Amino acid sequence: MEGECTNQAYLELMQTSKVIQDCIKMEMVNHKINITEFSVLEVLYFKEKQTIQQIGKSILISSGSMTYVIDKLEQKGFIKRIDCPDDRRVIHVILKENGMNFMEKIMPKHRELIHGMFEELTDDESDTMVKLLKKVRKRLET
Repeated sequence: MEGECTNQAYLELMQTSKVIQDCIKMEMVNHKINITEFSVLEVLYFKEKQTIQQIGKSILISSGSMTYVIDKLEQKGFIKRIDCPDDRRVIHVILKENGMNFMEKIMPKHRELIHGMFEELTDDESDTMVKLLKKVRKRLET
C-alpha cells in the first residue's frame, strides 16, 4: 500500500510511546487526575517555582491549554499562582502543601512503574537507547 509507513524505528517508537502513556494514564486515574495535570505537578515537584510558560515548555503543551490545566489544579488545591513582583506579565506557579503531600504520596509508585517499564534493559541498552533518541531529537531541533 502506497503511503504506508515502513520505518520500523518510527513505528516502534510511536507504539511504545502510546503503551507507556496508557499505563501512566491508568495509574493517574486511580489518583483522580489526568496525565497532563500529573505532568504539571511533576515539573513543580522537581523544579519548584516555575512560570506557566516554563511548565508548558517542559511538558510540551500550549499556553492556552496550560491555563486550563493550571486552573483545574488550583481548584483542586494543589498549586498556587504567584504574581512576579518584577514583571506584572509573569505569573509563577508553586506547589501548595496539599500538592506536595499528594506528590510525595504517589511518586514512589510512579517511580516503580517507570522503573518496571525499563527493567528488562541492561545499562548498556538503556544508554544506547538514550543516545539514539537524543540523536534523532537533535537532528529535528536544528
